[in-house]
Amino acid sequence: MNAAKETINYYCDDIIKDGYLGQGITAAVLDTGITLHPDFDSRIVAFKDFVNHRVEVYDDSGHGTHVAGILGGSGKMSDGRYAGMAPNVKLVIAKVLDKDGNGNVDAIVDGIGWILKLIQTQDIHIVNISVGTHPGLERKEEERLIQSVEKLWDAGVTVVVSSGNYGPKERTVAAPGSSRKVITVGAVNLPERNGVGKRRWDYSGRGPTENCVVKPDLVAPGTYITSCNGAYINKWKQPYTEKSGTSMATPIVSGAVACVLSKYPDMSNVEVKLRLRESCVPYNSSVGGWGILNMKWFMEGKR
Repeated sequence: MNAAKETINYYCDDIIKDGYLGQGITAAVLDTGITLHPDFDSRIVAFKDFVNHRVEVYDDSGHGTHVAGILGGSGKMSDGRYAGMAPNVKLVIAKVLDKDGNGNVDAIVDGIGWILKLIQTQDIHIVNISVGTHPGLERKEEERLIQSVEKLWDAGVTVVVSSGNYGPKERTVAAPGSSRKVITVGAVNLPERNGVGKRRWDYSGRGPTENCVVKPDLVAPGTYITSCNGAYINKWKQPYTEKSGTSMATPIVSGAVACVLSKYPDMSNVEVKLRLRESCVPYNSSVGGWGILNMKWFMEGKR
């Protein structure tokens, strides 16, 4: 995770010296759930299971735990080395995907409906959706999913969605990342990992969308990202693990937003999106429209 932070210029005075680390901010994560990893301390404030309808907090995949760790893990089990972007953020977790990372539109829409009801009581500022539909889904179902996430955006929440892993061809951005309103994130490789490992890194979904919208909006590191291991609850597993995908790039941006909102809590989701656009570093335009996230510029509001 440190390498990813360095790539996006995370280590700036606004964060380190002034400590804008997500305090006072709540982020919701729609994914496979979350385990009670030590890095989350007591910051999981709500959990609901829309797959198996269990009551206890759990993650039978590990994907959601990894995503939540990138967004807001404290790094407690690594002396801070693998801390997430916003280690003081509170977390609301909706389990909408099964143990294999699969789900259906009904579960996701139900999870979004639950979050809509909690916006006021839990003061939810950000929703991270590292979820994308498979190619071939009926258009009507895609539209239902897009309309659902846009309800979150219209309610004033900053919605950050992955572009999916079906690239590098054009028109491969997965719904709901194809929505005009939400912030869609693609993935790039960490430079020092070029040629290392077997993971193809040009997988990031690319636009334009079928409606000729340029997507993703921006990119962030997403390949070989180290974060919380969902299996660590069994103790004999390592506390951290590596994963790759646009799912990993998305919470980097969600966590960045949490840091900015801890500094400017009255900023609207539209203002957040404009600030992101103005502070990205130009990158390969075929991968991400505005460029790659630059945390220093995003926090300071300038290039």
